[in-house]
Amino acid sequence: MHILLIHQYFLEDNAGGGSRWNEMARVWVKEGHSVTVIAGDVHYMSEKTGGNAGKRFSMYENEDGVLVIRCRLSGRDHRSFLGRLWGYISFALMAVYAGKLYANAKYDCIIATSPPLLVGIPGLLLSKWKRIPLVLEIRDLWPESAIETGVLKNKWLIRLSYRFEKYLYRQAQLINVLTPAFRERLIRGKNVDPRKIVMIPNAADFRLSERALRNVRAGELRGKLGLEGKFVIIYVGAHGLANDLMQLVETATLLRGTDAHFLLIGDGMQKKMLMQEADSRRLTNISFLGPVSKEQVFEYILMADAGVSVLKKVAIFKTVYSNKTFDYLSCKKPVLMAIDGVSRDLVERAEAGIFVEPENFTDLAEKVRIYMNDRVLLRKHGENGYRFVRTHFGRDKLAKDFLEYIGNQLKVTAKSTIFDERKVN
Repeated sequence: MHILLIHQYFLEDNAGGGSRWNEMARVWVKEGHSVTVIAGDVHYMSEKTGGNAGKRFSMYENEDGVLVIRCRLSGRDHRSFLGRLWGYISFALMAVYAGKLYANAKYDCIIATSPPLLVGIPGLLLSKWKRIPLVLEIRDLWPESAIETGVLKNKWLIRLSYRFEKYLYRQAQLINVLTPAFRERLIRGKNVDPRKIVMIPNAADFRLSERALRNVRAGELRGKLGLEGKFVIIYVGAHGLANDLMQLVETATLLRGTDAHFLLIGDGMQKKMLMQEADSRRLTNISFLGPVSKEQVFEYILMADAGVSVLKKVAIFKTVYSNKTFDYLSCKKPVLMAIDGVSRDLVERAEAGIFVEPENFTDLAEKVRIYMNDRVLLRKHGENGYRFVRTHFGRDKLAKDFLEYIGNQLKVTAKSTIFDERKVN
């Protein structure tokens, strides 16, 4: 098959961050299929662009054999709500243009992965123009997430978002959701036909974690960061409103004077504020690093004693699986899970971590102390989690399952496709 993927934040090679689709596309190409991606050039955690050098579009094949068409965006998405909204709108428009002019192969289907919900615009238009099925992926329930975190407040935009969402669900021939809670919400709350819903969740990339496990550099990294003798709790990911990482600053304050040390890796619109707050409190048991490559992330996780997954305390986040949780577990690290709902169910079912009441700093501090005082439990939970995700959440198997769903439910067949390459100005 040849699949056209629309993903605003598809990562550059070796970039840090959520790499679900980089990994999925790699598996598909390895299986003999073709993948073309239309993406923006701005990273979802920062204002840095992919370096289109003034061009509106760039086109290249990445290290996994995926053809990537990148659209130049403003790079100001993270400065305000209006900036982010404009980033979503401009990508939707540019993606339509890129799809019409530069995505010239014979495709079997289009996959539009949300958020943002506006990726549905180029998904819908290009599926109609190219007369191929639309597959919609829901990685986060929008607009609910934006509303409950306080990002989306305008009543007119909220009504418009719900109407567009409903229309998207009707038009999509197949809808992939990442958690069982998403599936229930779509069926019971949004009246989506259950026959068109499948579930391919987030997963662990054992290709990278196993490589890191074979070449552990924990002592070297601890020495480099001055963390010898510390109990390191690592957080990897975005530093945004939804993540509410002030919870970690508050907990670090409570644990001042102990061996506990929080290491936060990533970027986002709240990172500067968090660093200033930690500095104003003169905290020496919390430190910050910028984004690192996906491969390096696993080295840092292996250096740590435990991982922490945390989100703002809102009802909608009870429906999500935290991406970083799978990375922690694939490295045999237990998880301090400060997210209720399905994420809590996952670590408790696997006996791979301890639930923490979201936004309860005292509870998180106490749970850290449990692991600090019981290294046998720490190791047991780490081993349990590794075995659990190895059995149920391996990326390669789930990527192949997704392809099978597409082939069976959309009745598409593999086609011989030749890309009509054009020079991009």
